[in-house]
Amino acid sequence: MRKNPQEAVCMAKVEYHSDGRIGRITLNRPEVLNAIDDDVPQQLADCVARANADDDVHVIILSGAGRAFCAGYDLKAYAETAGENSVTQEMPWDPMKDYAFMKRNTDLFMSLWRSYKPVICKVHGYAVAGGSDIALCCDLVVMADDAEIGYMPTRVWGCPTTAMWVYRLGAEGAKRMLLTGDRIDGHEAERIGLVHKAVPPAELDAYVEDLAARISTVPTNQLMMQKLVINQAIDAMGLANTQMMATVFDGITRHSPEGMNFKHRAEDVGWKQAVRERDLGTYDWTHNRPINPKR
Repeated sequence: MRKNPQEAVCMAKVEYHSDGRIGRITLNRPEVLNAIDDDVPQQLADCVARANADDDVHVIILSGAGRAFCAGYDLKAYAETAGENSVTQEMPWDPMKDYAFMKRNTDLFMSLWRSYKPVICKVHGYAVAGGSDIALCCDLVVMADDAEIGYMPTRVWGCPTTAMWVYRLGAEGAKRMLLTGDRIDGHEAERIGLVHKAVPPAELDAYVEDLAARISTVPTNQLMMQKLVINQAIDAMGLANTQMMATVFDGITRHSPEGMNFKHRAEDVGWKQAVRERDLGTYDWTHNRPINPKR
């Protein structure tokens, strides 16, 4: 991969550099599977803006460093750490304070959607929870066939604020994913139309590079017009209104009795155990106790 050091911009948690006609953005917190903290959304949007300001760039590739694309929000910081933080307030909570914070993140993720340059998302490992929000804001998603995507916090403590699931899958497909919180692999994601393509892990880089190279031969004004037309069709379906509701609901999920029980459980036993209980369905978050396996 060719890299001009003079065009490289190294950010602490997101990196950008241009490579001829391709802009490359990399989520760069590999030690925590590129988990999202307070800084990542803004740095991501800054990189998108830089690529859009570069007249030589025709297409953007978004990827993640290390073992995964993005494992969602940093639950060690937001769920396991005791007390109030950006996503959990002390009671009584202010829903508009929460909305302002999460709407900021939604808008920053949506910089990928609004980008005049098309964005290809390359997913390996995981694109889950908030990581799936980022991936599904891109124009084309290519997954390794063994990678996993899903929004598990719909089981408790979350609602996908970008609401892209319904626009990619339709009502029934979105309900199947969001009413279960299941993760699916790349094969299944391609089969149901959630992503453009799933390929063997060894072929992921080559497939994305070939696709980006093909798109890069189209004039930037042509690419911009095609993307604007397609995005306008989705916008006309009420995307902004849906995202407003989803973002408000996301705050409610974190401050409902069940959401607060999840937060306290993560503080008590660690976020990994709380997430395991959430995803396996072995804990009753309403009554704040394990589910009787014999029931």
